[in-house]
Amino acid sequence: MTNRAVTEKTVDLATGRDGDGHAAVEIATEAGRLLLDHRQKLAVADADPAEIRRAADRLSHEYIVGALADRFPGDSVLSEEGADDLARIGAERVWIVDPLDGTREFGELGRADWAVHVALVERGRLTVGAVAMPAPGVTYSTSDAPTPAAPSGGAPKVVVSRTRRPEPVMAMADALGAELVEMGSAGAKAMAVVRGDVDVYAHVGGQYEWDSAAPVAVARAAGLHVSRIDGSELVYNRENPWLPDLLICRPELAGTVLEVLAR
Repeated sequence: MTNRAVTEKTVDLATGRDGDGHAAVEIATEAGRLLLDHRQKLAVADADPAEIRRAADRLSHEYIVGALADRFPGDSVLSEEGADDLARIGAERVWIVDPLDGTREFGELGRADWAVHVALVERGRLTVGAVAMPAPGVTYSTSDAPTPAAPSGGAPKVVVSRTRRPEPVMAMADALGAELVEMGSAGAKAMAVVRGDVDVYAHVGGQYEWDSAAPVAVARAAGLHVSRIDGSELVYNRENPWLPDLLICRPELAGTVLEVLAR
């Protein structure tokens, strides 16, 4: 565990790439700290919440890109908030980052379900990821992957959006007899599966590579099933970063979930 504010805890879950893994943790965690400081401006009566959220995206993006450039000057970066340099397609190492995942939740004081994503793709393979959840002070990463928690024995829990309930996801939840758990950002949902708080996170209808790269890296390191909703592999650092669907779930549920989603 690296030294950081006493209110923060680092949960290492990685693949043995210590230098890259530690850098991902430190950068994601520090970006989260900056966002928490910035969020305090929302409490100012005359602050424009929309501008606070836009400024937060820029602040985190600029910090992460700068930190990566300082540590890894030869690497490429794909960020939700940055211009896409397609030279990354031929690069051996590409960092894929979401400076603020769950901007809506960030803008609601008291909500903790937003995150910062930092992931590394090497020669087309997702190798390192860190998901910082600044409000509770936890950063999950791809080192020392834990064994998934034992099944609870009750009805499976499916994490869903507060605002969108796509029919395929709801049909899958019905087929499982699942309990629904509402949550905000993609990173928060994925880490809920990693922690064992829920059993399934399925997304359809639109995401980009930065929405899922770091969460998928962490979930895979934790021994969870990760794929597209048709069971195919999640591929990163493509020319078009649109990656519209995702499944993260307990491995023993994967077959049933994929079968229902395929109907």
